[in-house]
Amino acid sequence: QVPLVESGGGSVQAGGSLRLSCTASVRAFSSYTMAWFRQAPGKEREFVAAIRRNGGSTHYADDVKRRFTISRDNAKNTAYLQMNNLKPEDTAVYYCARDNGRLILSSLWSAENYDYWGQGTQVTVSS
Repeated sequence: QVPLVESGGGSVQAGGSLRLSCTASVRAFSSYTMAWFRQAPGKEREFVAAIRRNGGSTHYADDVKRRFTISRDNAKNTAYLQMNNLKPEDTAVYYCARDNGRLILSSLWSAENYDYWGQGTQVTVSS
């Protein structure tokens, strides 16, 4: 069974909104940092946002600050990414990830510190 499953992607015009969901079947969901990454064709995987254990502090890439909001519902084992005012540059496959239990704040944007990944969901933004 795939431990993380994303949904909510789709096609939208610039300025529109989408809400991504990540449902987890991993153990002790509330004890781990959850994050969203994205990858566009021909580019490396890029950090988007993260939320610390038990709904703690949130962190965002500079490109998405003030537009995206990450949240989590520990009772439902679900993480979310609300994306507003989308831009064509946001077009990518978006992946949900859970950290490996050894993450430190200075490294939460590194994909090397995450050990569970979803299958990805496509987000396409047209101008």
